[in-house]
Amino acid sequence: MSKYKYLDEVKFPSDLKKLSIDQLKIFSEELRKEVIDAVSVTGGHLGAGLGVIELTVALHYIFDTPNDKLIWDVGHQTYPHKILTGRKDKIRTIRQGKGLSGFTKRTESEYDPFGAAHSSTSISSALGIATANKLSNKSNDVVAVIGDGAISGGMAYEAMNNAGASKTKLIVILNDNDMSIAKPVGAMRSYLAKLLSGKLYFSLRETIKLIISSFSKRFSAKAGKAEDFLRTAVTGGTLFSSLGFYYVGPIDGHDLDALLPILKNAKESRYEGPIMIHIKTKKGKGYSFAEKATDKFHGVSKFNIQTGVQEKTKVNVPSYTKVFANALIKHAEKDSKIIGITAAMPSGTGMDIFGEKFPKRMFDVGIAEQHAVTFAAGLATEGYKPYAAIYSTFLQRAYDQVVHDVAIQSLPVRFAIDRAGLVGADGPTHAGSFDITYLSTLPNFVVMAASDEAELVRMINTSVHINDKPSAFRYPRGTGIGLELPNSDEKLDIGKGRIIQEGKKLAIINFGARLQECLNASINLKKKGINITIADARFAKPLDENLIWQLATDHESIITIEEGSIGGFGSHVTKFLSEKNLIDKGLKFRSMILPDKFIDHDKPDLMYKSAGLDSQSIEEKVKNLLNSNIILQKQKQ
Repeated sequence: MSKYKYLDEVKFPSDLKKLSIDQLKIFSEELRKEVIDAVSVTGGHLGAGLGVIELTVALHYIFDTPNDKLIWDVGHQTYPHKILTGRKDKIRTIRQGKGLSGFTKRTESEYDPFGAAHSSTSISSALGIATANKLSNKSNDVVAVIGDGAISGGMAYEAMNNAGASKTKLIVILNDNDMSIAKPVGAMRSYLAKLLSGKLYFSLRETIKLIISSFSKRFSAKAGKAEDFLRTAVTGGTLFSSLGFYYVGPIDGHDLDALLPILKNAKESRYEGPIMIHIKTKKGKGYSFAEKATDKFHGVSKFNIQTGVQEKTKVNVPSYTKVFANALIKHAEKDSKIIGITAAMPSGTGMDIFGEKFPKRMFDVGIAEQHAVTFAAGLATEGYKPYAAIYSTFLQRAYDQVVHDVAIQSLPVRFAIDRAGLVGADGPTHAGSFDITYLSTLPNFVVMAASDEAELVRMINTSVHINDKPSAFRYPRGTGIGLELPNSDEKLDIGKGRIIQEGKKLAIINFGARLQECLNASINLKKKGINITIADARFAKPLDENLIWQLATDHESIITIEEGSIGGFGSHVTKFLSEKNLIDKGLKFRSMILPDKFIDHDKPDLMYKSAGLDSQSIEEKVKNLLNSNIILQKQKQ
């Protein structure tokens, strides 16, 4: 028996086109129920998708996807899109191992023309595709859907600036729901609110009729004057119009009677240039528990549909993020120069906790990591102690600012790098794989990695006193291991590691949160009569050269382990050993790093197993290296 009247019959957008407008409205409610039901089983991003149900239906109904290209910014809101584009039967595998990605992914479907999991990329990529169409004399339409939070990112303005001058047809949907992951911040939020406060609202039927008649490249002088008057009356002139966009809006994004004719006329328009359609939506629309939630159910675990209660793993151990926030608060209580900075991720980085305590000393700069870093650099020049709390994967977007504005000037900006290493369901786009490499190559930097939550506190304590150069400390997603936390006075000697346990013949030098896996491997090895030394480097820069020298001269073999790519800690150790001629004297050296590939989303332990960085892989590496030494010694005899 069919679960839904229309949804069960729609497998692709071509099926959608067989429905009447009244049927589309029923279909939209069925789609909303299906999204809620699916995410209740899998967990994932919910609120954003519920807010674009009608928009998703309208876009696929009007446009000829996949021939027309539909590009979603970030991808949080694409669950309804996936259901409509041949992936309905797999929607309950989303974010699961070997299942659908939580974001758009080119290799997953021809309906995903551009992969996106970071924000503010849609207009740039859409303009590139539209330009390619123009050069190839293709008439395909290109549509980009960008959220109000994502449009705060600088890249979006760069793209609009280029698009407005290009005279290339491109349709941009500004999905204004007053909510990205957290509340949007900055002047753009106020500007969009001002647009919405106008006396005219474009969901009014007579207003729609006036505007949609004006998409034509040529229209009468009388109609043109009416259009100019209307747009000025509503907005007082728009930023988007000034950038060269034909601006229409705001429109009720949940009203198919308003959306369909607007989109149809945009598609059929002969206007040679970019069109901006501003729609107003509600995040979490149609599910009361999501609508009432402060985060509008942005990211959720499995939940009970009837109660809205999410399944939470009961743990008594705080997350690394919370440990960071609480430790920083303790220092900020004594030091008024400490400043917290986040780029639209207050809850994800713990800066919401810091901000509650020090509202005047926490700055959410919006989805603008480049600005965040240089803003922090400016603060540092005036004697303040800025902490830029940014996910490893997002800090990549500000690398030039880290180099040019911070490192070259040796400014004491502190980088709290959350989500270091592999992160599970969010997959390769959110993995913190490269920060060890891209920071350790920079002069004037101190680079630390916490092996547990107690070490994280010590690194925060240490960073407070680094006043002549930038510093960074990285830590993983998830909870610690349950250690008692040190007090605020317990800090580290810069560039000094520690010996965890002593053994013979082989030493492991760990950098970061794989220490417990090293210890687990050593327990199994000990049962086989193999006792190894384990050290925790703590610092990738500066290296503890004395410790490395000691381990290299006291052991036959060394293995370094890190949750990062080639070019990081292990590469720096290799350079040191080579320069000291220690490898030439018979020392066996191996580095265990993330492999040279992007690892698909899965449970974190399975991802680390795939990466060869679990305890079993470490154990095998040790045994193989020791066996190769035995064989080599026999050959010499």
